[in-house]
Order: sequence, then C-alpha cells, then structure tokens
Amino acid sequence: MGTDVIERYVTDLGSRLQGSKKQVSELLTETRDSLADATEAHLDRGLTEREAQKRAVEEFGPVREIANEYQAELAVAYGTRTLIWLAIVLPLMHMAWEYGRMLLVGPWQDFGAMPPAWYLFVAKANDLTSGIASGAALVALILGRVLARRYDAKLLARIGATIAIAAVGAVLLGNVSIIVATAHLDVSRLVQSLPMSIASLITWIVIVRLGLLARRCLSCATIVA
Repeated sequence: MGTDVIERYVTDLGSRLQGSKKQVSELLTETRDSLADATEAHLDRGLTEREAQKRAVEEFGPVREIANEYQAELAVAYGTRTLIWLAIVLPLMHMAWEYGRMLLVGPWQDFGAMPPAWYLFVAKANDLTSGIASGAALVALILGRVLARRYDAKLLARIGATIAIAAVGAVLLGNVSIIVATAHLDVSRLVQSLPMSIASLITWIVIVRLGLLARRCLSCATIVA
C-alpha cells in the first residue's frame, strides 16, 4: 500500500508532462529516487512504510506545482532543441538547394529570357526568409542563455516557441510564394529534372518536420501554468 503512494504520485506527475520522452523519464526517475530517499529517512525516524511515503510525498510538494516546474524545464529544453535545428538546418537546406539549382538548372539567364522584376523580387525574398529565420533562431538561443538567470523560464519557453513557429511560417510562406509566382509566370517551369524534383521533395519534408517540431515546442510551452 505504501509503494502505491509513490507510484500514484509519479504516475500522476508523468501524465501532466509533455516533452522529450527521455527527459520526462529522467525527471520521473529522479523524482522516484528522491521520494525513496526521503522515505528511508522517515523510516529511520520510526514511521511505518506507508506513513513514511505519505510524508515524503507531502514534503516533495503538490503534483500540480511540481508538474508546472518540470514542464517549464521541459519546454525550455524542447525549445532549445527546436531553435538549434532551425539555426543549422535552414541555411544548409538553402545552400544545398541553390547549389543544386545552379548545377542542374543554371542561372536565371539560362531560362531563355530574364524573369520580370516582380518575380526576381519574390525569389530574392524567398532566399532571404531562410537566412532571417535561421538568424532569428540563433539570436533567440543566445539571448535565451543570457537572460535565463534574470527571467522566468516559462516566459523564455513561450518566446522560444513563438519564434520557432514564426520562423517556420516565414519559410513556408516563402516557398509557397515562389511556387505560386513560378506557376503564374510559366507553369512549365514547375516541371523540373528528376534530381531537382527530389530536392524539392526533401525540402518540403524538412519544412514539415521543422513545423511539427515548432508546434510541439509551442504545445510544451503553452501548457505551463
């Protein structure tokens, strides 16, 4: 019966947490170990096992409060992971795409006629979105570490999640814009060589993956009370 007190507490705590499964498991293991140590201390003072574990749980704190503290920690960790992915993957993806385009398609003049100014503007804006989004993620990472000691981790988690969502949204908008602009200019240009089609598919898979990470990051941050 005494063991059930701790297990019910840990199970309840785990059901309230969102984040990396590994980190959640580590936090729950640490909690269980701390409660076991506190129980041993109370047993040495003459309490029964059930009384000792109840006392240990009471001293550890209400599940709601502990879950809120743990969730803030998980949200910051998940946000950091997502921002790192954005800061690294986006510029690499853009460089790989541009290299492939120059190698397999060629510069703009190789299309037969120079595209109009409005199209080049959309193309340039699309090129900039990856760099801006990556830069924003990098700045958020640096500022997050600098401000971590001064501000609430919950606030930093929400800011990181918001930046991640905005960054992925900007990249998504840029890619959709260039597709629409290309279709309006000359729909036949959407039919690319097989290698470029594969590169386009990989690009969209990466964007979707980053979007899922950003959404998960926001979910982890917003459930923090």
